[in-house]
Amino acid sequence: MSQFLVAIDGPAGSGKSSVSKQVARVLGFGYLDTGAAYRALAWAVQHLEGFDLDGLVNKDLHADFAYTISLNPDDYWVRVGGHDLTSAIRTPAVAESVSAVARIPQVREFMKSLTRDLVAKSELPGVIVEGRDITTVVAPDAEIKILLTAAEEVRLKRRSAELSEASAASVKRQVSERDASDSKVVDFMTPAPGVQLVDSSDLNFEQTVNAVVSLIEQFGSTKESK
Repeated sequence: MSQFLVAIDGPAGSGKSSVSKQVARVLGFGYLDTGAAYRALAWAVQHLEGFDLDGLVNKDLHADFAYTISLNPDDYWVRVGGHDLTSAIRTPAVAESVSAVARIPQVREFMKSLTRDLVAKSELPGVIVEGRDITTVVAPDAEIKILLTAAEEVRLKRRSAELSEASAASVKRQVSERDASDSKVVDFMTPAPGVQLVDSSDLNFEQTVNAVVSLIEQFGSTKESK
């Protein structure tokens, strides 16, 4: 990964996607939503012939999962083969099945390789990569590593706004189950050594974006002074 890389971790509803996308706009960087790939694979399991949950363990996803995603924060899209999934992967039905897909070690290994390939093939000066276990597993060598968190009640409110079709009870269950499931494979609430913590519980969107941009700019200033 030769580009300037910013890795942003965090639990569901912490604001990773919206904040990362805006930070990319401010800095003129690319934006990569790694969670979209998991959601797209969950969609494929539900809708495409040849994809089933149990079979993912032995499936050659590099050959069979025709996944592409835009790194342009102002022209964002997600596709699998000829299917535009930009909106489809945000439905409650897909959200409820993502954890089952993400728990499979072979899938997580594939996603790590996929993320690195997408960043390496970009011609952008930098990329904001967001998702879970990004700072510790996928891009531990990123120039800036940030853990973006928020109190559970704040995250539930944000996720409810994203999944407008779902009831409040359903959203709470999805977030709680996703947190419990993902915590078995990655600690997404405690920053690892070298990872900066940004708690957005008491920050609005603009303030959170400014906090992340400030961390990146501080790193750049420190690097130039050496």
